[in-house]
Amino acid sequence: MSGSVRAAGKQSAPALDIDILHEAGSWSPAGEEIVRRAAIRAYETAGENTPAELCVVLADDAFVQKLNKTYRGKDKPTNVLSFPTGAMPVAVGPEPMWGGDTGRARPLGDIVLAEETLKREAEEQGKSFADHLAHLVVHGVLHLLGEDHEEDDAAEMMEALEREILASIGIADPYASEQARPK
Repeated sequence: MSGSVRAAGKQSAPALDIDILHEAGSWSPAGEEIVRRAAIRAYETAGENTPAELCVVLADDAFVQKLNKTYRGKDKPTNVLSFPTGAMPVAVGPEPMWGGDTGRARPLGDIVLAEETLKREAEEQGKSFADHLAHLVVHGVLHLLGEDHEEDDAAEMMEALEREILASIGIADPYASEQARPK
């Protein structure tokens, strides 16, 4: 199922066209709405202003494990993988490839989610599956927009942005329980 979605009440917000593919697992239909809402809010809050396309793949641990092994050399499932479209040129010649009056949306890339891992983590962390799913979609979109958490400063900035986005859709700080734990 796909569709272009604009945030309610924000006429100037860019459209984010989201394709959701059910590759594996027993995902509930409610998951699609969670994915859409979180992805749109992440895109808007990050300050993006051009129409864009995003593909979200709902999968199981086995599917994600194969991707993780192939593309990251890690033979285990993980909760979310992000595959940016790549460094496509903005313009070929005098006209832009997307945005403006071209009518073409900028391709962001793909996010792949592992259902069993998300469920297990949500239970271990005392979070609802819906909130954890929203968090990982936000996390994935931010990666596609160039955010990372490899260095401490970058991780703190990315986590702050995640907190802001999630709070705006009524989801508690996903890192609060980590901060309360002794190190």
